[in-house]
Amino acid sequence: MSIMEAMNIGAHALKAHGLRLDIHAKNIANVDTPNYVRKIPVLNASEDISFHGVMNAMKEDVFGTGTLPYLQGGVTFNGCVEDPTIGERIYAPGHPDADANGYIRSSNVNAMVDMADAVMAQRAYEANLALVNISRSMAAKAVEIGR
Repeated sequence: MSIMEAMNIGAHALKAHGLRLDIHAKNIANVDTPNYVRKIPVLNASEDISFHGVMNAMKEDVFGTGTLPYLQGGVTFNGCVEDPTIGERIYAPGHPDADANGYIRSSNVNAMVDMADAVMAQRAYEANLALVNISRSMAAKAVEIGR
């Protein structure tokens, strides 16, 4: 893996975890908004790095060249899905969003769950930022050695 490839993987991960953090922040901001449905970010691996995927990649390459195939890796952000849990029904007959019986649905956001997910997204963002910074310093040292 080259230094530029490592930086590219880190940049994609920074974007994905930044979007993930934004979604959790929106969920936390709407914890008291009636009828708000919690969004769950979906992240996927850029390549199939499961055991089955690696074995399929090795099927042709290993016997031809005698080396293991290079899998680039990385993560991509694939949008969000809505949390299927239903918010609590609250009796509020004067509320503009109330149904015919005078009930509204509270948000299905659990602030503690989204705070924990936001902390995990922040830590992943920080780890990938460190990857980019280390790759940048390695590239700078390589240029310095080349002088």
